[in-house]
Amino acid sequence: MAGGGFSDAGNLKRAHLYEYRITGYFVFACFVAAMGGSLFGYDLGVSGGVTSMDDFLKEFFPRVYHRKQAHGHETDYCKFDDQTLTLFTSSLYFAALVSTFAASSVTKNYGRRLSIIVGSISFFIGAVVNAAAVNIAMLIIGRCLLGVGIGFGNQAVPLYLSEMSPAKVRGAVNQLFQLTTCLGILVANLVNYATEQLHPWGWRLSLGLAVVPAILMFIGGILCPETPNSLVEMGRLEEARKVLEKIRGTKNVDAEFDDLIDASKEAQAIKNPFQNLLKRKNRPQLVIGALGIPAFQQLTGNNSILFYAPVLFQTLGMGSGASLFSSLISSIALVVATLISMALVDKFGRRVFFLEASAEMIAYMIITAIILALDFGDGKQMSKGVSIFLVLIIFLFVLAYGRSWGPLGWLVPSELFPLEIRSAAQSVVVCVNMMFTAIVAQFFLASLCHLKFGIFLLFGCLIICMACFVFLLLPETKQVPIEEIYLLFENHWFWKNVVREEGNQKEGHEQEKAEETSTSSQV
Repeated sequence: MAGGGFSDAGNLKRAHLYEYRITGYFVFACFVAAMGGSLFGYDLGVSGGVTSMDDFLKEFFPRVYHRKQAHGHETDYCKFDDQTLTLFTSSLYFAALVSTFAASSVTKNYGRRLSIIVGSISFFIGAVVNAAAVNIAMLIIGRCLLGVGIGFGNQAVPLYLSEMSPAKVRGAVNQLFQLTTCLGILVANLVNYATEQLHPWGWRLSLGLAVVPAILMFIGGILCPETPNSLVEMGRLEEARKVLEKIRGTKNVDAEFDDLIDASKEAQAIKNPFQNLLKRKNRPQLVIGALGIPAFQQLTGNNSILFYAPVLFQTLGMGSGASLFSSLISSIALVVATLISMALVDKFGRRVFFLEASAEMIAYMIITAIILALDFGDGKQMSKGVSIFLVLIIFLFVLAYGRSWGPLGWLVPSELFPLEIRSAAQSVVVCVNMMFTAIVAQFFLASLCHLKFGIFLLFGCLIICMACFVFLLLPETKQVPIEEIYLLFENHWFWKNVVREEGNQKEGHEQEKAEETSTSSQV
């Protein structure tokens, strides 16, 4: 079986001795910390809506505004193809890409909470700068500050949630990050829908209200406890045990606490976690969690739709109000899908959600391409019935993504890595994610202009590759304690040959040394 699994219960540590109950303190900590996802979500939702507003375009991108008006009655693919306009969106993700490595150092050495606080402060300042912008330079500076906030938040929050969670509910708890992201998108679309009528300053209100999720994230960082894993890593053992007892709702945490200490000792022996990440024993986690899944999450094409939903729907011939309403429907699909995933992912597992949803997404991309090929372009006006059907298909596509690649793209990487490289690995995860997010954001409108309906066929082909990747290489991680995930790879049909080779080499070296010692003794 491609998924692999545990074949030898004797390899386990003390997981069978773990005890827990869901406490109010645990629920509060996770919900408040998860507010960090609302930063990412609000920005995803607000940027596409703002770039479709006439008042915003007239002030900063008059050439795009005049092109939009000149072709107002044509279904032309290239209305919004402007690299400076897309840089407004993508600059945030380039900044997040760079800042995540600074976030790694802060997260590892000073704890997950401090990264959350730093991220919220940077995001707050960026929102204020954007709202007050009088030129493109201020817009880009503000976006970069927002990006630093997202880099810190996306680095720390998924780790925080995974480390706070008992194994049996880790999937649902970790997806609180995706839920708040989706709620942020939904709120942003509601805000855009309202502010679009406020001339000429509605766009400023949309951008400025980003201070609200920043404040919520700051409060979360202040009020929430540090994770037991992080406290142990910093040598604060007594405090770590108290927090563990409080979030598990029991004094009987000896087994789990001992495992945390053992993992911390291994982590302290690692002087360069980024270099250790490249070792053969961590190769599966590197390929799957740090490189494959974060890149594929963006190559589904969903975030292209989320970034530019209002722009995309306007390109398809809908009015400004109708396009914002259509993007609002898509954001509702995301919230519903995340709730479905939270309820079922720990029952059915990660692989099932990945594979089933991928099959649906492939079909929806093909249908979208066929609709556009037949009823769109060259000045042809898309009928109302076809437009409604296309919005429905995109709704279903977002629904499939929102219960699979969206939440699991953050959940699975956050639970794959051992403690000694977890913070460094999460930085690579965020870096790869933000790099592909920025690339997609920067070039989607240009690709739409040049490839036309073919861009959706390209996304469909990429999703086929993703499904094969998951089927062949990803083991099932549901309900496996986070400190014992590595055992999955030792029993996986493919990865066992990779991780055991290093072990065999070490055994060979040890045997050679023993023989040399024996020979010396005889002499």
